[in-house]
Amino acid sequence: MSDVVLKVEHLYKRYRLGNVDRQAFKEDVVSFWHKMRGLPDPYETYTTSNELAAAKSAEEVKSRYVWSLQDVNFEVKRGEVVGIIGKNGAGKSTLLKILSKTTTPTKGKVKIKGRIASLLEVGTGFHPDLTGRENIYMNGAILGMNRREITAKLDEIVAFAGIEAFMDTPVKRYSSGMYVRLAFAVAAHLEPDILIVDEVLAVGDADFQKKCIGKMKDVSQGEGRTVLFVSHNILSIKQLCNKGVLLKNGQLELHDNIQNVIDAYLKKDRLQEQKIPENWSLYNTGEGKFKTFAILNQNDEPIDEVYYLEDIKLRLTVEIFKPIKSALLDVKMTSMEGTYITYATTNFEGIKELSLEKGEYTFDITLENRLVPGSYSFVIGIHHTTGLSIDYVQQIGNITVSNISKGSMDYVIPATHGFIINQSKWTSKQLNLHENTYL
Repeated sequence: MSDVVLKVEHLYKRYRLGNVDRQAFKEDVVSFWHKMRGLPDPYETYTTSNELAAAKSAEEVKSRYVWSLQDVNFEVKRGEVVGIIGKNGAGKSTLLKILSKTTTPTKGKVKIKGRIASLLEVGTGFHPDLTGRENIYMNGAILGMNRREITAKLDEIVAFAGIEAFMDTPVKRYSSGMYVRLAFAVAAHLEPDILIVDEVLAVGDADFQKKCIGKMKDVSQGEGRTVLFVSHNILSIKQLCNKGVLLKNGQLELHDNIQNVIDAYLKKDRLQEQKIPENWSLYNTGEGKFKTFAILNQNDEPIDEVYYLEDIKLRLTVEIFKPIKSALLDVKMTSMEGTYITYATTNFEGIKELSLEKGEYTFDITLENRLVPGSYSFVIGIHHTTGLSIDYVQQIGNITVSNISKGSMDYVIPATHGFIINQSKWTSKQLNLHENTYL
């Protein structure tokens, strides 16, 4: 028997743009008449998200359809935890709605083995006038469980949700956080073969999110069930998932192990090195001028985001108009508000002075990265060793340090912790508390 529990084959989903108006019935009749005669549908004009952005008028847009999903194909095996990631509008939620059978595909097939429990929106599957307890029994019945099976899980569900005092209160009086607590507890404990969870967990508090991540790990690893998880929190995706699906503009970009998918997601659309305009120099003596600035990855491709602990590589191009006997270059990193954070210079690297003839030069600088995750900018300068600046450019280039690393430190570091994470060594010993000594 195959271990594949979910198979998506050539899946398409389209939506018509604009509101239905008084011409819609006429268009439906015309489309039907053309199809009956074997002619192409005159209104069947489709567009991708990129083409949509180029539409010239509102009327032109209204006459079109947009593909939310286009030819998506992948398989999920029993016990896999699959993270579905992509930018807003990539088609993630549409895919989950089709898998949950809350909407139908335009074309293609979805083959599923077993029962599916989904948590797509706050209150999904709950009747507002029923109490929390009654909704648990209703959801269990929908999943095909009998009353005895649901009762056996009831105490566990209530304890996990942590809302015992409100179980006999109609859920329409619940806050969004209480909704999510109960909805996740029901979905995770009523033994579905496939558990589908959308961004709805973001409504819960941090402790409950951590609790949910732990439960999903137990469901997949301990019980061999399958989990599909959508989130923009890449840290949660990395902690929980072993496989990933990357969607872009409704198309499947990559289906691979989770690290490769995260790497592909963090790698932005191809960037270009930044040409430095003439008027960007704060100081300039006319002896030289910075021409270009780029932040590069290991393959020398321009980027704007790096992992925590991943070195930052810069490439500067400077044109020298007059020979300079003794010069030095420096780079400063700043916060987006302009606060100076780090400093690197050729003078620190044993190069007391640079002798530069007339012409263009390229300099590569690799900076050790121990920055707290966040966004940063740069200041670059070329100076005489006497201190006189030849060219000085502020607030150039932007780099985002991600909140995950390729090493072992996989937790979020709040910006309130400063800018730099220092290396440190810690030791401890237990003191004799009867000697009035303190740590």
